[in-house]
Amino acid sequence: MSQHLEVGERIVRTETPHGGITAQMRRLTIGRPDGSTRLLVLRSFVDPFYVGHAEDWLNREADALSLLTQTSVPAPGLVGVDPTATHCEYPSLLMTNLAGRMILHDEGVETRVLLLARQLVAIHGVRPTKRPQKYATMTTADTVVTPKGADAEAWAAAIDVIRKPTPPYEGRFLHRDFQPGNVLFDLPSLGPAGAQITGVVDWAGTSWGPADLDVAHCSTNLALLHGPAWGPQFAQAYEQVGGVLAAHASERLYWQVRDALACSEEVQSVSQPWREAGRTDLTTGAVEERLAAYITALMNASG
Repeated sequence: MSQHLEVGERIVRTETPHGGITAQMRRLTIGRPDGSTRLLVLRSFVDPFYVGHAEDWLNREADALSLLTQTSVPAPGLVGVDPTATHCEYPSLLMTNLAGRMILHDEGVETRVLLLARQLVAIHGVRPTKRPQKYATMTTADTVVTPKGADAEAWAAAIDVIRKPTPPYEGRFLHRDFQPGNVLFDLPSLGPAGAQITGVVDWAGTSWGPADLDVAHCSTNLALLHGPAWGPQFAQAYEQVGGVLAAHASERLYWQVRDALACSEEVQSVSQPWREAGRTDLTTGAVEERLAAYITALMNASG
């Protein structure tokens, strides 16, 4: 990616931030000839399991970052992309660094939920001239992993929900992995009440599909991070700030359950970055318990 640096610039420092499941993230400090510095972020797919998807994901992310420069959504600026590792050791994307940090602790979650909801409404309001590809969901009724000790009846009912046909929906521009780990905040000295979103990252899954799917994904993550009650509260906040979800409760339930059940297959990979970022209380077992409780709460609420 050195060809994307300006004349006389050089990399003077490299850091590896916490987070990232599918790709390796590195923050690069770039030294300038006048003695000043600037920050860039290099996203590289190094795991052989994910390299096969890298070209598609990096092209999608590059397209999304280019599109978002014309909107109010705070996303990184695209500097360069090498989706086939023609110039880099691995398929990579270089982008600007955004100020702020992800916040995963419980304090101030009430404020952040509203901020997250407003930001997601803004994302869903983006109208690309060229639609990204249709969303994909991999989980099936046969791949769901029911946690030990879960309410077997509730989980069986939830699995039956995703056996049904996909509900009709009005398409929206989706982030597809919108959740606290991909949102950066500025937390001023005023405390949690003064938090503001400074950026949204990881646009590799950008898709076209139902707003409910993005809302369900963030709801699941909030339920696992902060407790099962925060899942439904995020959906309520999304509507409160102007978001539009499926008209029928059964349709909403389909997307809520589909996303939550998908998480059952990857609890370890989801929870590990959270522990590395300081949430050591979120062991795989603890996250499984919250997921089991969240699914049960969704099914009980549905009647």
